This record gives sequence, C-alpha cells and structure tokens, in this order.
Amino acid sequence: MNKTELVAAMADQAGISKKDAEKALKAFTDVVADELKKGEKIQLVGFGTFEVSNRAARTGKNPRTNEKITIPASKAPKFKAGKALKDALN
Repeated sequence: MNKTELVAAMADQAGISKKDAEKALKAFTDVVADELKKGEKIQLVGFGTFEVSNRAARTGKNPRTNEKITIPASKAPKFKAGKALKDALN
C-alpha cells in the first residue's frame, strides 16, 4: 500500500474527504518526526511505540578495497508493535 492508497482507505474508513485524510496523515507524520527529533517516544496503546534508537560508532570494511573504515554513531527511528497489533496479525 502506498501513500495514495492509504489516504483513500483512511478517507473511506473515517467517512471524510481524501483531502482531509491527507491533512490528517501529514499532521501525524510531522508530529511523530518532530517528537523523535526531540528524543521523545510516542506510545499508541494497542498499536505500538515509535522511539529513537542510538547506534554506536563501529568499525566496518570497504568491500572493494578491504580497507577498514569507521562508521560514525547515529540515531535511527524504531517502531515496536504493541500486543493488540501483534495479536491481530496472528
């Protein structure tokens, strides 16, 4: 499912226009991104948790030259599914 299909499904499910559903989806993604940038986590009970995962610096290898390189520390978004979502899938 791509963004257009998601917006259409949201509009149909909620009984709203596609334009309003797209605004709601954009607002949701903007709020999640802003909170993750601040280092906060977002918990949606029954659905899951969005949080930031810290990756430590590590040594890697360039596959072409076998030269060792240093991969710097970074932050990555992480989603952990909630129990209700897991149960719905199984």
